[in-house]
Amino acid sequence: MTGDLVSSQHCFLTGLTVSGGERLAWGKRTYVMGIINVTPDSFSGDGVSGDASAAAEQAIRFQEEGADLIDVGAESTRPGHQPVSEAEEMARLLPALEAISARVSIPVSVDTWKSAVARAALGHGASIINDVWGLKADPLMAEVAAEYGAGLIVMHNQSGHSYNDLIPDIAAGLSESVDMALSAGVPRENLVIDPGFGFGKTADHNLELLKSLHQLKDLGLPLLVGTSRKSTIGRILGLPPEQRVEGTAATVAIAIAGGTDIVRVHDVGEMVRVCRMTDAIVRGWRPDGWEAAT
Repeated sequence: MTGDLVSSQHCFLTGLTVSGGERLAWGKRTYVMGIINVTPDSFSGDGVSGDASAAAEQAIRFQEEGADLIDVGAESTRPGHQPVSEAEEMARLLPALEAISARVSIPVSVDTWKSAVARAALGHGASIINDVWGLKADPLMAEVAAEYGAGLIVMHNQSGHSYNDLIPDIAAGLSESVDMALSAGVPRENLVIDPGFGFGKTADHNLELLKSLHQLKDLGLPLLVGTSRKSTIGRILGLPPEQRVEGTAATVAIAIAGGTDIVRVHDVGEMVRVCRMTDAIVRGWRPDGWEAAT
């Protein structure tokens, strides 16, 4: 079984087919990752815990709205969240993954920092691992990604908010995660970096990070950014999570201008439109039939 997974999922960058049957190609346009939380305590209030059918319906809707990837998580990462055991996480996650992967044609990612959960998820329909601790909470994660030929998203995260120099420190932390992955045998073309907006950072740090994303492109890897409905937006606008669509849209546009390749969002339909308009300006993207338009 492992051999089949490796051969079918190897080469994340060049092998994935996303929305509309398009082959994923970095720099062509921004790719949209839709968030599905199978948790009872999602900060955004959109969790579908214990309901695999509802998770699948949400995934179908996201695909119809233009999502290129789906990211499924079964343990909240909100501040003050209650950690769950591997068994509980898998009980929430695996039925949802099976239901989703059976009904959508776009790639499915699993949002977990536990290698045992990731291994199980890769056997139940996931092809990408999204590790919010960048391999540093469970070093065996890199071995799982290498064994299965899975795509691997490594995020910058830390305990506390202390930095000597914010962007260089984030870049150094990401470089450590990348080195861990490469040393375990993960192909470089299977890696994506995430600077960790909202993780181990103050609101001011998050704003500085958004303004300086272009500096992280020096690492030479695709960049994922997840600002959707985050508390920094809420603090700026004084709004609850469900009313942060416009604030999210502003951060998504700025992130794309800074070189972001994937945006991880809750409001897929709205953010697909933001991405396409921003891509038309920043990346020169044009919709099909553009030349015939007047």
